[in-house]
Amino acid sequence: MHVPDGFINAPVSIAAGVAAAGAVAVSLRGARRELDERTAPLAGLVAAFIFSVQMLNFPVAAGTSGHLLGGALAAVLVGPYTGVLCVSVVLLMQGLLFADGGLTALGVNVMNMAVVTVIVAYAVFRGLVKILPDTRRSVTAAAFTGALLSVPAAAGMFTLLYALGGTTDVPVGKVFTAMVGVHVLIGIGEAAITALTVGAVLAVRPDLVHGAGSLVTPLKLRVDGRLVDAPAAAPVAAPATTRPNRKIWATGLVTALLLAGFVSFYASSSPDGLEKVAADQGIDQKVTEHAAADSPLADYGVKDVGDARLSGGLAGVIGVGATVAVGSGVFWAVRRRRAEDHGADDRTAASAAL
Repeated sequence: MHVPDGFINAPVSIAAGVAAAGAVAVSLRGARRELDERTAPLAGLVAAFIFSVQMLNFPVAAGTSGHLLGGALAAVLVGPYTGVLCVSVVLLMQGLLFADGGLTALGVNVMNMAVVTVIVAYAVFRGLVKILPDTRRSVTAAAFTGALLSVPAAAGMFTLLYALGGTTDVPVGKVFTAMVGVHVLIGIGEAAITALTVGAVLAVRPDLVHGAGSLVTPLKLRVDGRLVDAPAAAPVAAPATTRPNRKIWATGLVTALLLAGFVSFYASSSPDGLEKVAADQGIDQKVTEHAAADSPLADYGVKDVGDARLSGGLAGVIGVGATVAVGSGVFWAVRRRRAEDHGADDRTAASAAL
């Protein structure tokens, strides 16, 4: 659902960009509460994984394909604020390096694919988790449902922006019907990928799933012969968490590299839902060439590499590497800011005590 330049006029694109910048700013602040020394590396990996899976278009109807948007997956794994940042990093890398999604439409894409998907998916997820039993199956089912509904919600957001600033005269009702119709089907694929991924992480490290906090067994301490819950701030021994985290991180990175570098070659070549609707309804009449159309990695291929399999595979590997590097840098910076804030709070409390 990457919107190219020319679908939405300049005033609405600018307004969407301002709204997206505000959402990212709020998310940067909110992510300080979600990220710690365990989850900051995971967040960079989630961004890279979303990038790789977005390269795997799957068929949903005759001549139409879909791909993961990733908002639901990111929100459940690392939290809603961090989830917005994960998908935003992916969109930035795709727009700058691969000419996928217009640069003037970056704000539109962040609103559609990052903000709306995360808000809808996480709201549905939290609502279901509260009423379902505290089991892994319930968390997985809630993630599935949130992901399923987030995709047509993003299609609805695109339709709203088109109604406000579309550059063609196609009736909004036709655009809405076509967009939501095809993206309901794409949502099924989104839901399946999200549920499978969340379920896989739950099976090995439920403590690393932000949305599964109720499933984590609290650390017990023996006090006067009785077992009691340890305080929430009790530290966990570094060797017990660092090694498994490294294993999870390495496994996830290798998986992302394999998906982007090898499996992506077998992805559907049919246009995705937005491209198909745009062509069928005529809303692509004023699309403009991407500013990075001459990029060495444009269209997910390495320039001057003749073999299509090798070209696409190298581009995928480079994309995963760039995304995990940029994402990890952003999340470590947020994590460091959280530590600085806590240090300042501790100093203030100490001064007040004196």
